[in-house]
Amino acid sequence: MRKSLGLNIREAEPGDWPGLWELMEPIVRAGETYCWDRDMEQDGARETWLEPRPAYVYVAEEAGRIFGTAQLHPNRGGGGSHVANASFMTAAAATGRGVARALAAHVLEQAAAQGYLAMQFNAVVETNTRAVALWQSLGFQILATVPRSFRHPVHGLTGLHIMHKDLVDGGR
Repeated sequence: MRKSLGLNIREAEPGDWPGLWELMEPIVRAGETYCWDRDMEQDGARETWLEPRPAYVYVAEEAGRIFGTAQLHPNRGGGGSHVANASFMTAAAATGRGVARALAAHVLEQAAAQGYLAMQFNAVVETNTRAVALWQSLGFQILATVPRSFRHPVHGLTGLHIMHKDLVDGGR
């Protein structure tokens, strides 16, 4: 558990789902940052987000309200299982409050503690400039941009960045 900016960051519990869906649904429906079906139903989102181990799901909460969530799991199986992958969602009300940065720091710390050697993001929408800037400020590099691979509801076809960061003290 990590406390930052009045936030409590902890592993998600089954009873968190209603608050998670309240946070996630507007993001899913907007279709601007995730390669998910914008019409995804709550059950499909729950199954996608609350994966069983080796995945971990975290929430950032304040006064009982969830302002952010993250999912951490291996990027691939077998020979690729030493590289982590993570996904993040934050509430619009959390914008500019450092919630995403605090959650990212927690997840990076957890990934290193679990023995991952690196973290890779496979699909960061290039028009999601706040996220791209955050990841770059935390040491992630853009390895490639797959052009015209995301159908953005406002910007049309746009690229997806593949981003990567080596983790210190890994060893998985």
